[in-house]
Amino acid sequence: MTRARKEELVAQMTEEFKNAAAIIVCDYKGMTVEDLEAVRNMAREEETKVKVVKNKLAQIALANAGCEALELKDTNVVLWADNQISPCKIADKAATQFKEHFAIKTGLIEGKVAEMATINALAKLPSRDELLGMLLNVWNAPITNFTIGLKALADKKAEEGE
Repeated sequence: MTRARKEELVAQMTEEFKNAAAIIVCDYKGMTVEDLEAVRNMAREEETKVKVVKNKLAQIALANAGCEALELKDTNVVLWADNQISPCKIADKAATQFKEHFAIKTGLIEGKVAEMATINALAKLPSRDELLGMLLNVWNAPITNFTIGLKALADKKAEEGE
C-alpha cells in the first residue's frame, strides 16, 4: 500500500470515526473469507461499517478523530456506526455465531474507552425499531382492550335479544 493510499484511508476513517457513536474492535483470527463476509452482510443490514485495517492506521485515525487511545495488537476488524447499539449487537452476534474465531476485544462509546460489560449491555438492548414497536403496542393496548370489551358486550346483548 502506498503512502498516499494510507493517508487517504486514514483521512476517510478519521471523518467516519468523528461521527461514530460506537466503535468496536474485534479479533477475527482464523476466520474464513465467507465467515467475515457474513459479518459484513450483518453489518450492512444494520447500516454499520466494517473494515479490516492495519493497527497503526486505525490508531492514527482514532487519534485524529479525538477518541481515546486504544492499544491494538494482532488481527483486528473495526465495526462502527452513528448509533451505539448496532455495532455492539453485530459484534455480539458474530462472537456468538463464530465462537472460535471471532471475539470482541475493546470498544469506544462516544469516543471514550468502554468496558466489556457496557458493550455487552448495549448488545442486549432492543434496537430503535424494536423500541418503537413496543411503544406502539403500549399505546394500542387500551384501544384494543376497549374494542374487545365492546365486542363482548355487543355479543352478549345479541344473545339476550334472541
